[in-house]
Amino acid sequence: MSNLNDPKRQFLAELFDTAVAAADPHLILKDQLPPPPKGRTVVIGAGKGAAQLAQAFEAIWPHPYDGVVVTRYGYGAPCQRIKVLEAAHPVPDQAGIEAARALQDAVQGLGPEDQVIALICGGGSSLLPAPPEGLTLEDLQALNAALLASGAPISVMNDIRKQFSTVSGGRLAELAHPARVVSLVVSDVPGDDPGAVASGPTVPGRRTAAAVLEEVAARGLELPERCRTFLEKAAAQPQQDAPSTTQTHVIASAGLSLAAAAKAAQARGVNAWILSDAIEGEAREVALVHAALARQAQESGFPHPAPLVLLSGGETTVTLRHKGRGGRNSEFALSLALALEGQEGITALAADTDGIDGSEDNAGAFVEAGTAAAMRAAGVEPRGALQRNDAFGAFEAIDALFHTGPTGTNVNDFRSLLIGDLP
Repeated sequence: MSNLNDPKRQFLAELFDTAVAAADPHLILKDQLPPPPKGRTVVIGAGKGAAQLAQAFEAIWPHPYDGVVVTRYGYGAPCQRIKVLEAAHPVPDQAGIEAARALQDAVQGLGPEDQVIALICGGGSSLLPAPPEGLTLEDLQALNAALLASGAPISVMNDIRKQFSTVSGGRLAELAHPARVVSLVVSDVPGDDPGAVASGPTVPGRRTAAAVLEEVAARGLELPERCRTFLEKAAAQPQQDAPSTTQTHVIASAGLSLAAAAKAAQARGVNAWILSDAIEGEAREVALVHAALARQAQESGFPHPAPLVLLSGGETTVTLRHKGRGGRNSEFALSLALALEGQEGITALAADTDGIDGSEDNAGAFVEAGTAAAMRAAGVEPRGALQRNDAFGAFEAIDALFHTGPTGTNVNDFRSLLIGDLP
């Protein structure tokens, strides 16, 4: 855990913990499981919290079952009957290929009296690479790298990913037909569209290749040549969807977690203002808006007097300009530190609820009025670090990184800005 000797940092960390607890697998699965079928129950799952969801399922479900889930390396949890596989995230690897095959094998050959329970959460797009005929794992790796560096919204990235998969876009549910598929989804996407979480492997509905190709062109996205050629060929052919029998439930989301954090703040005598649970855009630009709102609230006492905490969620993006270290929450925090430099009375935390921000081992970072000055004193120019996409290095230099380890869930970004002193 990061340096939490400061009471304000500790308070914001406690709000983060409250938000994560609101998406705890044992809590959210308790009243969402379907009745047992006459036939088999097969559990499948994918995402950075899939193993913890599987573990919670086993603690609750008293009937026969078997199954397999895939999660990120280091995110596994011991299960009794559900096999837990691990693969790479955010860039897929061969273990992900094998995991996708395992999930496909698990749902094939089922009958109308069988049931599939799908435990889906963020991260599944990268963890289930399943290239269609004519493409390879290397093609998907190149595609993912291009998308992650593009700054495109997650919904657009997942629409594109669905075109290069034999699993995504409801195709696992099609394989399971005529068995009923019940999808229990922990949403990490703005708007909580279940088909966008993990690219919707068990949620019917996907855009046509022609529509996706138009989106790519309109946004000026650069796809790897082999992927673009594949998409152009697919766009020239009619799309054929196979039948499936599905039910889909979003069981946790950023909105529910932010509401829990707001309630916890109010119980401590701190007013709370939830800005939005669906904020998108460049992390460094979103930070400037948050800084402006915090300054206005501090100066005017609107919409609530201090002490006040501003809360927001969603999923920002980072357009990579250089190969620095850090994720979108750390980049948000670094931009915020520059925007609030010298603005006494505001303390902030930006972190990813899955416990890992980007490719490093921190969940996010803390910001105070003196953060940027402290970086300079430590030999780091914060504006230069922002331009290099090296927010991790900048916060590491001043011991302001926020470490939690894997949380076992994922409802995306958590941003909190405390105005004033704690009561």
